[in-house]
Amino acid sequence: MQILLLLIIGAAAGFLATKFMKIEASVPATIAIGVLGALVGGLVLRVLASALGAAFGFLGAVVGAVLLIWLWQKYFER
Repeated sequence: MQILLLLIIGAAAGFLATKFMKIEASVPATIAIGVLGALVGGLVLRVLASALGAAFGFLGAVVGAVLLIWLWQKYFER
């Protein structure tokens, strides 16, 4: 089932990619382009998500710390 899904998604992605790039390719080449593109794209997105995840984690930590300082000043310092 996973292989069939990979082939269907690969065919659709390859079809769209060949149309965007305005090239003609056979059906097997189109499927291969889509499947390989999904593998490369998935790897790139995982690396970016990992890097951006750390950056957003840091940003969230700073925002949380600022919020705690604000709450402390507003409700506990008199």
